[in-house]
Amino acid sequence: MKNKKSFLSVLIIILFFSNAINGQDKGDLIKPNVIIFYADDLGWQDVELNDLDEPCAWDTPNIKELAKDAINFTNAYSAAPTCAPSRSAILSGLHPAKTGITNVTGGGIPKSNRNSEFISPFFPEGLMPENFTIAEALKMNGYRTGHVGKWHAGSLEIQKSTNQGFDFAHESRGAHQGPKGAKNRVNAFATHDKNDPYRLSEEKYFPFTKDSPNGISYPNDEVTENALKFINKNKEKPFFLYLAHWMVHYPIHTKNRELLQYYCDKLGVEFPKEDIPMTAVGQNNPYFGAMVTTLDWSLGRVVDLLKKTDDPRNPGKKLYETTYIFFSSDNGGAEQRRDEVMSDNAPLDKGKKYTEEGGIRVPMLISGPNIAKGKTKDVLINQLDFYPTILNFTNSKIPAKYSTDLDGLDISGVLINNENNVKKDGKVREDLWWHYPYGDNSKNQSAIRSGDYKLYKNFANGTYVLHRLYKDGKRFDLEEKYDIAKKEPKITKELSDKLEKYLKDYDAKLPYKSIANTKDASEKKNIAAIPMIINDSFDANSRKVSIQIEKGKSNVIESYALVKISDEVKGNKKGKKRKVKSTYIKVPVEVSSNQLNYTFNVPTEASEYGIILIDENRFMVKGKFHELTSSDTPKKEKKRKKVKKQQ
Repeated sequence: MKNKKSFLSVLIIILFFSNAINGQDKGDLIKPNVIIFYADDLGWQDVELNDLDEPCAWDTPNIKELAKDAINFTNAYSAAPTCAPSRSAILSGLHPAKTGITNVTGGGIPKSNRNSEFISPFFPEGLMPENFTIAEALKMNGYRTGHVGKWHAGSLEIQKSTNQGFDFAHESRGAHQGPKGAKNRVNAFATHDKNDPYRLSEEKYFPFTKDSPNGISYPNDEVTENALKFINKNKEKPFFLYLAHWMVHYPIHTKNRELLQYYCDKLGVEFPKEDIPMTAVGQNNPYFGAMVTTLDWSLGRVVDLLKKTDDPRNPGKKLYETTYIFFSSDNGGAEQRRDEVMSDNAPLDKGKKYTEEGGIRVPMLISGPNIAKGKTKDVLINQLDFYPTILNFTNSKIPAKYSTDLDGLDISGVLINNENNVKKDGKVREDLWWHYPYGDNSKNQSAIRSGDYKLYKNFANGTYVLHRLYKDGKRFDLEEKYDIAKKEPKITKELSDKLEKYLKDYDAKLPYKSIANTKDASEKKNIAAIPMIINDSFDANSRKVSIQIEKGKSNVIESYALVKISDEVKGNKKGKKRKVKSTYIKVPVEVSSNQLNYTFNVPTEASEYGIILIDENRFMVKGKFHELTSSDTPKKEKKRKKVKKQQ
């Protein structure tokens, strides 16, 4: 019996160490830390990672250094070509078409676009309580969660970062704050004055020049400093830091005079004497270069802290050894704003607000425990993949109703096991897709990348455009100059069918025709057939709205109501009322069998309502929007209800 016990004890010890080793291979022996370092408008060619044709003019030594410990994904994409959709997607793990957050500054009543015959579809302002963020997921699994920097995922109280799973939030612009009043970008530089909120550092950093062989000082940046504080304060527990920089978004400026001088010297331009637009084409804007290098400096500060700090949960290891870092940008580079030329995405076509490569292909590095060092991979990766991958790396469990709804895929096999493809249920993922039904006719489109090919559907004219980006693993038409849709009808049909299926499956909202702006003479008959609203009533007791449209007109194929909700009115310290933030949200509509009557209920917290109808010819009919007064709300219902998240 004694021998049996001894044998069992040895077996248990062997199994324990075997499991520990296997766990380490997966990176889940301990709860690793996670940092998402998210830049704003940083283009694929704005860093020293993916130099094609001309080398990047901007110096990013810390990004280059991190790449030595990371995998550089050269075919990495944001979920959208603009800010808010990408941020909401990375936080929720849901495709923008699924949440409906497909553009910036949402939550408004749809209106006609200038110089366009179309009305953009309604889209919400940001994440709502029903969305389950990566912060909530990790918090549920024992993590301390922090957000520093830009939020842009909703401005109402219920949408704030601290109501979306973050224990800590600091959302000032830091050193990105633009000059105010009489100050401008040629006279608002930081100093060593102790009262300067952007006081220059005593420590010296890159660049190291003939005039400054020991490096230069950098302005105090609250974004960076609060990120460092969060790490130091929460290192005793596993932590998740979402560091979303405001840089290198407009306004284009720097508070660092020495760094601006460095770029003027490097680019061979005179130090600016007056605040006028920088109009030289290419990567020739010294202000923008200074912003990129400042962003890089911030990353370096974070990495340096991780490398110097012992991990108290893992004796003998530094935080850098137990932390996953996801570095990327919310969309492709913004090349120009009005007369100011900021940067250049070449050889990629176009930039921010476009689904062409320049608008959605982004720099991406991922480093951490057991991830290959100094590798480059061309596998298709989307930022939607971050959420499920982080869940795996952290051994985090969330309710099935959230996990099964995620649109990204776990890419840990590519990161840890050196796999060359992202797989779902054993099948290789072949494509990624984007939806941006906004802007002028050149922007208003959806796109799909499948292997070597990229196809676009233009919503203005309904046509498809096909490009072949690569051929036999080599660059072919990365500039997207040549439309081969007619030459390759089979591929065009295959990809367009895929894209149309995505649009249908996700109920992606498309642009609608504007009655006021339609110039096509052939549409006169269709405009005459648009149904008009003949009855619009509201019952204050039941809060039920009843709508009736005229008979014998074109059929309505889509209907929804919009209601306006707002934060509670609060006063400031001086007793004055603060500006109340509001947004419109969708409310479902019940339709009668004859499709002439529409009803919906207005929530008690709503202060305004209206109905939107879309007819079979895709013309939008907007009902009158009615403001509700206190007399429209029964006394017992006047108290605002709190919206709670179901988990």
